[in-house]
Amino acid sequence: MESTGRKKEELGSVSALGSGHTRYPSDYDPSVLETFPNKHPMNDYFVKFNCPEFTSLCPLTGQPDFASVYISYVPDKIMVESKSLKLYLFSFRNHGDFHEDCMNIIMKDLIKLMDPKYIEVWGRFTPRGGISIDPYCNYGKPGTRWEQAAWERLRLHDMNPERVDNR
Repeated sequence: MESTGRKKEELGSVSALGSGHTRYPSDYDPSVLETFPNKHPMNDYFVKFNCPEFTSLCPLTGQPDFASVYISYVPDKIMVESKSLKLYLFSFRNHGDFHEDCMNIIMKDLIKLMDPKYIEVWGRFTPRGGISIDPYCNYGKPGTRWEQAAWERLRLHDMNPERVDNR
């Protein structure tokens, strides 16, 4: 029976996973992101990451902001390695930026890293001062059907907003 697992040489530049020497960045650091080849580039499929413990700092008050961050993407030729993504998201812990900026920075860094067919990033922040902010951003590769899909998804994103009573 043939193995369907990845050989070491197929993992590209992945070095953080399994190294036993995890370095946690103390400030925003996109250089920790790593990739590996997509074994199924001809298939369109979503990869979704849920980060319920995202933390950043308000750039004006220095107070912590907490969020659940959802990243969904349709990979093309390369994919982001999950441990490196975890370290990257951790790097926002001492980073001062507004909620909207953090989500757009994350999306743009992942576009630069992977050149995905489609990606969306949604931050659902817990209330501070009696209000929660939930920025959503997305991108579809220009000239593909994903460009139109991104516009439709953005256009319809909050047409049926959730009832927020638990934050």
